[in-house]
Amino acid sequence: VGEILRLNEDPNVQGLALDLPESLYSSKVLNAVKPEKDVDGLSDVNLGRLVRGDGSDCLVPPAASAVMGLLEDLGEKRVLLVGVGGVVGAALQCMLQKEGAATMSCQWTSPQLQTKLHHADVVVIGSTKPDDIPVGWIKPGTTIISCSRDSLSEKHDYGAQNNHAAQNAVGSLAVAVRMQNMVKNMERRIQSQQYRKWDLHCLKLHSLSPVPSDIEISRAQSPKAVDVLAKEIGLLTDEIEIYGQTKAKVRLSLLERLKDQPDGKYVLVAGITPTPLGEGKSTVTIGLVQALTAHLNINSFACLRQPSQGPTFGVKGGAAGGGYAQVIPMEEFNLHLTGDIHAITAANNLLAAAIDARILHENTQSDKALYNRLVPVVNGMRGFSPIQLARLRRLGINKTDPGTLTEEEMGKFARLDIDPSTITWQRVVDTNDRFLRKITVGQANTEKGFVRQAQFDIAVASEIMAILALSTSLQDMKERLGKMVVANDRKGEPVTAEDLGVTGALAVLMKDAIKPTLMQTLEGTPVFVHAGPFANIAHGNSSVLADKIALKLVGEKGFVVTEAGFGADIGMEKFFNIKCRASGLVPSVVVLVATVRALKMHGGGPNVIAGAPLKKEYTEENLQLVADGCCNLQKQIQITQLFGVPVVVALNIFKTDSPAEVDLVCKIAKQSGAFDAVPCNHWSAGGRGAVKLAQAVEKAANQKNSFKYLYSLELPIVEKIRIIAQKVYGAQDIELSPTAQSQVDRYTRQGFGNLPICMAKTHLSLSHQPERKGVPTGFILPISDVRASIGAGFIYPLVGTMSTMPGLPTRPCFYDIDLDPVTEQVKGLF
Repeated sequence: VGEILRLNEDPNVQGLALDLPESLYSSKVLNAVKPEKDVDGLSDVNLGRLVRGDGSDCLVPPAASAVMGLLEDLGEKRVLLVGVGGVVGAALQCMLQKEGAATMSCQWTSPQLQTKLHHADVVVIGSTKPDDIPVGWIKPGTTIISCSRDSLSEKHDYGAQNNHAAQNAVGSLAVAVRMQNMVKNMERRIQSQQYRKWDLHCLKLHSLSPVPSDIEISRAQSPKAVDVLAKEIGLLTDEIEIYGQTKAKVRLSLLERLKDQPDGKYVLVAGITPTPLGEGKSTVTIGLVQALTAHLNINSFACLRQPSQGPTFGVKGGAAGGGYAQVIPMEEFNLHLTGDIHAITAANNLLAAAIDARILHENTQSDKALYNRLVPVVNGMRGFSPIQLARLRRLGINKTDPGTLTEEEMGKFARLDIDPSTITWQRVVDTNDRFLRKITVGQANTEKGFVRQAQFDIAVASEIMAILALSTSLQDMKERLGKMVVANDRKGEPVTAEDLGVTGALAVLMKDAIKPTLMQTLEGTPVFVHAGPFANIAHGNSSVLADKIALKLVGEKGFVVTEAGFGADIGMEKFFNIKCRASGLVPSVVVLVATVRALKMHGGGPNVIAGAPLKKEYTEENLQLVADGCCNLQKQIQITQLFGVPVVVALNIFKTDSPAEVDLVCKIAKQSGAFDAVPCNHWSAGGRGAVKLAQAVEKAANQKNSFKYLYSLELPIVEKIRIIAQKVYGAQDIELSPTAQSQVDRYTRQGFGNLPICMAKTHLSLSHQPERKGVPTGFILPISDVRASIGAGFIYPLVGTMSTMPGLPTRPCFYDIDLDPVTEQVKGLF
């Protein structure tokens, strides 16, 4: 049974056939085989399908099928099964009765055996005839078929001279039938791997007014089991790894299976410059896919980022959407999920530890001692590890025997000679902890005075998170991890994770994190949650792999809706110039999310402060404020048009918005070049409230698409920065600090000048000054520093004073979050 269970889970094994001693054919053994791998049709599931009449969906036991193949013109003949029990006996009785035969069954020891033999036209023998049963009990002219395992290999006298006997024929035919079963099983397997229209059972919404809290709505809905959802959207059993009842990892092997399947349409949800409260891009994303799939019967997938613990316990709260357009269960979505961020934290900090440890050991050991410890004698043998051999090749040393290196070569191999002042790799933690923005490490006596200043970043700002989001395969991720530049040596050359010998270990820590996590919306439509880089300090988009898998699963007429962080000037620009370059995917349409609240702020309304009540300007009709603030919406539409992609404006409706304000925004949006502008009520009504948006997106996706990148990678780093600043932000020019210019010169010299640009800039303004709303002009964009994420594959300039570690406010969200110790239910998440 253990071996059967192991083979059940082996994706390379498509079918199981059992050849066991008769004594081992127990129900426990037979039913251990997965029904879809049961080529002998011996499991209860297969037998049940046969009895029920699902002939096309079951495999018939070869022995039973062979017996039926030898029988012709059964008509109303009487068939006696002697010693034929178990699955084969049950299958035979079922098939004989369907052919109109009268069937009887007994054992050799039955008192009525002689009578039954005398009346039978056909006798099927399943076990060896005892010697004390006379052959004469079988009447002349009877057809005798033996399917006994023993009698198949031995000659037995059943009165063949007077009867029609088929003994060895059953064995040969059963072998042929088993081969047919194997072919049929493979045909079914191949057919199951082909794309097919989803047979999705959507969940009904029972919306209430007033709308309850997000967590109350989430908890009131009963999600489908994730394996059921996976089957509905065409995933195979061995392509998912289940985490609990409502989430599962999806294996990347799916991409190979569906490689010839045409992609669906690719939709990006971006936004105008938001208030600190956010304008509901995630909510629009969820509402849109709920509308497409649950209400318009179009295959669609949402691809979202995993939320950081920072905002969840800090200011903004969760990122599962909101109201009746959210991912469920929302507490699982917002807390830990499947551990990807923890894996990133572990990998990032392993690399940080490796850097400081290597500096310490190099500073306290001679070349020879260092070399001997790096290449130790183990069991009397000395050898380089594969990653050390790769380093030797990069150094131009083509030797594989550690004992043959010269002293100069040993020193060259053993010393990275990292310059501590150039270390760019920081430790991370997934919490808003402002007191880790600057720290001192190495103060313990054991570190022998090698003290240096360092800092912590928030985990989602790690380059490893950016790599996770941009990788296209496990091999691609491993190569990117190896290329990460962590510092320079004292000659000014880059030092990588590969040089430190840690690439393989990082890949091991990340091997499960690379698989997207499958969840569902409130209406039971599928969602991928994967990666979660911030858009103000990273590229701010979910993973390429989630998008690629989803595009295959939805099919040619389906839609994949993915979200970019913050405003179109940040998240969308990076989506096009960085993510689309990495993926090779071309977007079909952009959905630009706006709110009356944010437009009023851009029109000169008072500051919007998280946690504080909104001023009356935001809760009462004010058409002038709205009209003045639409300049930001117009600018974001223009930014989208720079890339040649149709744009649909989604106006996320709040209950305080007046009809006149809504009409004004939609009118101005269309006049400004939007393909369409649609008011959306998905927050209060679910997918039903976003049907018009879904219809507009479907029409826009069929428009001519002339997508293009904003700049050529061949341009100098400074010129690429200037193009973004002037064309996207509206700056007059840029100004690089001496530090920034020095870094640009260094990266250019090191050969990294042809990478795209990832601007680290405030999300609260088109400019570098958060307080400047609307559409600032005439400003000089200051570049305070320039850093490189070589593994992720971009250069990132820091605009003004950008922090990579957020801080907690006076009253964080965690004041409201609690756990019921009796029910274990989470309270207070929003």
